[in-house]
Amino acid sequence: MARLRERVAALECRTTRSAGQTVPSTSGLSSVLPLEAGHAYGVDSAFLGLALAAGASRAGEWVGFTGFPDFGAEAAAGLGVALDRTVLVPEPGEHWLEVTAALVDVLRVVVLRPTVRVDAKQAGVLESRLRRRSAVLVVHGGWPRLTASVSLERSLWEGPLDGRGHLERRRGTLVVDRRGRPATRVDVVTTGSEVEVLTPAPAAATPWRRASG
Repeated sequence: MARLRERVAALECRTTRSAGQTVPSTSGLSSVLPLEAGHAYGVDSAFLGLALAAGASRAGEWVGFTGFPDFGAEAAAGLGVALDRTVLVPEPGEHWLEVTAALVDVLRVVVLRPTVRVDAKQAGVLESRLRRRSAVLVVHGGWPRLTASVSLERSLWEGPLDGRGHLERRRGTLVVDRRGRPATRVDVVTTGSEVEVLTPAPAAATPWRRASG
C-alpha cells in the first residue's frame, strides 16, 4: 500500500478532469456503449474489461486494473492499452476498496474484479468518488448498481482454414443491458485492437443518465 500511495501522489500532481465527459472507448464499442465519466459499468469477461479501457488508454489517459492476478500484458497491449500508462494492482486482498478508491482518484478508467461480495454501502463509496473525480469504473463481477452491463454471447474464434497459425478473429453477439431499457444486441467481430460492429447500433449512442429525483 505504501508504494501505491507514493505512485498515486505522483499522478495526482498532473491529473486534470472534466465532469460529464464521454470517455473514449475502443473503436466500435463507443457506438454501442459510450462511457460517461462518473459511472460504473459491468462486463462478463476480462476481454471486455480490457476493450473498454483500451480506448481511453490510446487517447492518452491513465488506466488501472485491480484484482487481476492473471493480467495478460500481451493481450492488453494487443488491444491498445499503453502499458507505460497503466497501474496494476494484481491482488489487493482485504484492502480492495481502499486500493480501488485510490486508483479512481487519479486514473480515468479503473477495471476491478472483486474477490468478495460487494454491498451497497461499499459500492456507494466508490460511486461518489467516481462522480467527484470524473472517472469510470468497469467491474468484472457482481455490483449492486450499474449504469449498464455488457456481455459477449456466442463467441467464436476464427483462423486459418488449414488449422495452422494463430486464431485471427473473434465473432460474437454483444449484449448491452441498461436499467429500465430493453437489451441491445449487435453482432461484432474483433481483430487485434479493433471491435467492428456488423449490425447497425441503435440510437442509444448517447450516455445513459440517471433520472433526477
